[in-house]
Amino acid sequence: MGDTGASGPVMDRDEVDRALARLGAEHEAIETSLFALQDHAGRRLLEGAELTGITKERWAATEASISLLWAYFDAYTDALRTARDIRARRRWSSREDLVELTELLRGESVTVAGGAAATANAPTLHGTGKLSERFTLATLVDRMNELYAKSLDMVVAADAVWSALPARIDLLAAELQRTRRLAHSVGVRPGEHPAGDDLERITRTLTRLREQVVSDPLAFWQPAEGSSAPGGGKPDTTVYDREARALEEVRREIDAVLAVRKDAEQRLVKLRDVLSRADRTLAEARTARGEVLAKIAATEVPVVSGPPTALQEQLATAAEYRRQAQWHRLSPLLESLEQKAEDELLRARESLTAVTAPLAVRAELRGRLDAYKAKIARHGLAEDPLLVERYDAARRMLWSAPCDLRVAEQAVLRYQQAAAELLGAAPRVPQQNGPPELQDRRGESSS
Repeated sequence: MGDTGASGPVMDRDEVDRALARLGAEHEAIETSLFALQDHAGRRLLEGAELTGITKERWAATEASISLLWAYFDAYTDALRTARDIRARRRWSSREDLVELTELLRGESVTVAGGAAATANAPTLHGTGKLSERFTLATLVDRMNELYAKSLDMVVAADAVWSALPARIDLLAAELQRTRRLAHSVGVRPGEHPAGDDLERITRTLTRLREQVVSDPLAFWQPAEGSSAPGGGKPDTTVYDREARALEEVRREIDAVLAVRKDAEQRLVKLRDVLSRADRTLAEARTARGEVLAKIAATEVPVVSGPPTALQEQLATAAEYRRQAQWHRLSPLLESLEQKAEDELLRARESLTAVTAPLAVRAELRGRLDAYKAKIARHGLAEDPLLVERYDAARRMLWSAPCDLRVAEQAVLRYQQAAAELLGAAPRVPQQNGPPELQDRRGESSS
């Protein structure tokens, strides 16, 4: 149009309304992301942890960035509220209103005060050292997106390391303790056998590794090359893998000693361990079955049988053969028992997998439902009445007990179908009240 102002051509009423709708959708998406970051488990862990090294440095910078991010968001909220108030003065905005709205929506109308940046203790992204900056709303959105991505990347990376490595180290440490006990039982001790010295070294290394992982998780993070997505990368398990291989080598050495000194005893110990694991797995399966029956409305959950007493009786017979040095009888019995014990452990694991399958299906449905909700939110359609209704219906089914998986799956599919239809009809820049054809589709769906 011909009229111009300090920020270029003066916007007409339709342009203003479209800009306000777009900015409102962006505001909602940013707010959702900020609250998700605020509630992220990794961020809460970082706040309460005694950090060291690179993680301590980066968390200090990230905390400052998050504070600045909220300051930016508050300024963005105030500017958007002001623009909406001006637009609401009159049904048909005056020339003066449109000039003012054009300056607000397109000009450098947002000022982040020096106090906010100073409180955040964060430098500007361009290294100017300024404590007060002016932005257009579009520039401010870009700045918030950049700060959010960097903050989320740090939080996700630390959380990924904490979720992966400590648990694996603990499992390896537990295996190490079992190996130490076994080693001592056959005379493999520090100072007397190289494998005993290796066990001591592995113990010290794992203890130190766990302490470092807990206090400085980012020292064990490998960013993915060429990836700009937050959290792109994987935990660095180099030290862990090296110690796991070393422990396996020690275990093979102890096995060799056992084979030489008392092969029969070693095989009996292994048999007891396999049967014990099978019993524990079956017990876990029985417990899980009770949980599934309580949480999932399903009649096809298989019954979990108890441990076979015949194998325990045969194991007792084998031990008696060893005490009596009846090797010719013990050898074939051990071979038979070893195969039966492995079969029993496999059966127990299959039982556990079978009874927990409904829980896995429910978890997959929950994840799919939330993923579609997030996708809808990114397109500014989160408040669509039909989607809200179908999401609430599906969520009630998936988070209630007992949960009927078949009905819940249909509810999730109905939500996906409605979401797909709306996404297919939605314009690239969402309107404040939605385009007429989308309103018609919503009306048809609601009816």
